[in-house]
Amino acid sequence: MTEAPEHDTHPSVTERRQTATVRLFIALAPPDEAKEELARELGPAYEAHPRMRWNRIEDWHITLAFLGELPVATVGLLRPPLARLAAARRPLGLALRGGGHFDERVLWSGIDGDLDGLHRLATEVRALVRECGVAFPERPLRPHLTLARARRNGPSCAVEAAAGLAGFTGSPWEARRLHLVGSNIGRGPGLIRYRDIESWSFDGGT
Repeated sequence: MTEAPEHDTHPSVTERRQTATVRLFIALAPPDEAKEELARELGPAYEAHPRMRWNRIEDWHITLAFLGELPVATVGLLRPPLARLAAARRPLGLALRGGGHFDERVLWSGIDGDLDGLHRLATEVRALVRECGVAFPERPLRPHLTLARARRNGPSCAVEAAAGLAGFTGSPWEARRLHLVGSNIGRGPGLIRYRDIESWSFDGGT
């Protein structure tokens, strides 16, 4: 007797595309000159704490809204309204200033400048995402750049490095683009990588 063919239990390409997800957030990014200025200030910390998990300089960003793991189709949903929002906004005048830590483990640099404008922008971005029907974690905005993470149960490297940044005041700069960013988490510590999915110029008033 001929056996009936087994059904293929593997998901089809179409099914995989429908279930594929991406970790998303919406952010601003300092210009290269501002990041290089901060990197020079961090020189002693790099040498003193080589075992910290230092973020790549190209990944430094100011998160406006962390959206979390979402279907890939969400990207296409968000693109048009984010583009319209950016087109109506003026660039923001900001600067990097000082440093601190979260729970003695996460080292960050603070943000100075038009903080009222930054909070208004974050509020508008989050409202837009909700209007698109996208649910995401509601977290208070604490403007900062995450620079590094200390290893668990290790010395207070982040605390020491933050103290070294206390007197840092960076040069003013303008945030001129809104970024939709995706992140990938690889195996092993410190293997988070970010990529710009798309960005839009702040064209208001030009």
